[in-house]
Amino acid sequence: MLPLRLVIDTNVLISAALKPAGLQRTVLLLATTKPARLYVSRPILEEYSDVLARPELQIRKGLRLQLMQLLKSRSYAVAPGRRLEVTSDPDDNMFLECADAARADYLITGNQKHFPKFWKKTKVITSREFIDLAAPHLIR
Repeated sequence: MLPLRLVIDTNVLISAALKPAGLQRTVLLLATTKPARLYVSRPILEEYSDVLARPELQIRKGLRLQLMQLLKSRSYAVAPGRRLEVTSDPDDNMFLECADAARADYLITGNQKHFPKFWKKTKVITSREFIDLAAPHLIR
């Protein structure tokens, strides 16, 4: 089986941190386990870290550190070669830039309205759509 090349939006990571039994936690675990390959860029890792540390989210420091360690050890770093201005929220362009550099199959997000349905060969999907695709037996 060929590995799925993935990029995950910050909102999926935050949901995974806040809801241990939620769908997004399953997405994160699948994305960081072979045959999947999770791709990140330096700006994405910085945003992940910054948002996880927001006081209003009340995410324990130990959990934040565990998640960041998991992401750093189980993801593949890319350095996007060009800036994009495609999304309705300019802060979200970094995810398409990463997907572009990684030649990602899927960008998983909870904010589909911010993104085009496709960017080149990357399809923008929800967490549920990813689970339906990668591990449908988990939600039946």
